[in-house]
Amino acid sequence: MNRKFRLSCALDIDDVLMECVAYAVRLANEKYKFEPPLSIYEVTGWGPLGTRADVIREYFNDPEFYRNQPVFEGAKEFVAKLSEMTEVFVSTAIPPEFMGIRAKRIMEEFPQIPPDHIYMGSRKDKINVDILFDDALHNILRSNARYPILRRQPWNQDATGILAVNTYEQFLELVEAIADSYSIRKNTQLFQEPSIVVLVGPSGSGKSKIATEVLTKTNDFEKLVSYTTNDPTAVEENQWYNYVSLENFREMCESGEMFQSTMYAGHGYGSKKSDVEAILKKGKHVLTTMDICGAMTLRTHFTNVITIYIQRQKPALLASILRKNSSIEDKVNRIMGIESEKKNAEICDFVVEFDTYPEAVEQICKILQIQ
Repeated sequence: MNRKFRLSCALDIDDVLMECVAYAVRLANEKYKFEPPLSIYEVTGWGPLGTRADVIREYFNDPEFYRNQPVFEGAKEFVAKLSEMTEVFVSTAIPPEFMGIRAKRIMEEFPQIPPDHIYMGSRKDKINVDILFDDALHNILRSNARYPILRRQPWNQDATGILAVNTYEQFLELVEAIADSYSIRKNTQLFQEPSIVVLVGPSGSGKSKIATEVLTKTNDFEKLVSYTTNDPTAVEENQWYNYVSLENFREMCESGEMFQSTMYAGHGYGSKKSDVEAILKKGKHVLTTMDICGAMTLRTHFTNVITIYIQRQKPALLASILRKNSSIEDKVNRIMGIESEKKNAEICDFVVEFDTYPEAVEQICKILQIQ
């Protein structure tokens, strides 16, 4: 990257660069001969769970476990490439008696990371970097990093409204998009060719309602309909979704039809690249609503993507979430994501703050040059 500055990035070790839970699960299955075998998907949270999965915790007090932790496939290449893009640090929580083992492993496996860039301790909120990459949701939510990014794992699948990736490739693409966000976009460059406009914002911000109203103001835009496995009666503004079975959804993901997908509260959500291309071929602009991860993924597939962050006062967000036809757990997850979602405004090209929906529609129409 040819830039005048370098972003700083702190990486977690366990379940980001080295196998931890999966390795402990394999060891437990070998030792206890579980039937059916213990699965990583049974580890649904941090700390004791009161289930048979708690047996893996015994390995976290064994020095041999840390000496022999496998490095994830592709992790070394990932760190090498990331080191060319950013200044890389390590921020890892580990019992004090095993810190020496952990430091030695890091220096052996990842020589691109300077020894004085290795920080050990559980207070990751004390690490001041631009980007944090971690699999623990509590570390992401408490982080002081400008862009905390979650590594998706079974124990954090319900997290919403935050930057999250499944693979190293997605993380590198997101880092590139974050770096690009520092560049000022000139309004005169907008819409010289068919563009993709994404409304981003926390749950309850009214993205879909606003987008639906904007579409009534012009024939130059067409909505991108996404896909979900959720019950259509449980999703507000359901005209923005096609409903498919979980089996079909997984097939589309595995075949590469989906350019972005995520699982939330047990339901799949995703969009197809071919649907975007079909709208652009008509000579029309695309209008869609996505979380920040979907918006950033769009930028890795298409060149003319414009992101608009929908900002609304917290009381209005809470009221909208509480009125949703969803479970208590779902509402709690959405509310927890409100504060962390605010950071996403910095990545977007425009921010629209409003008190009434007509006011928001008017601002967006002005941005999109809709008369």
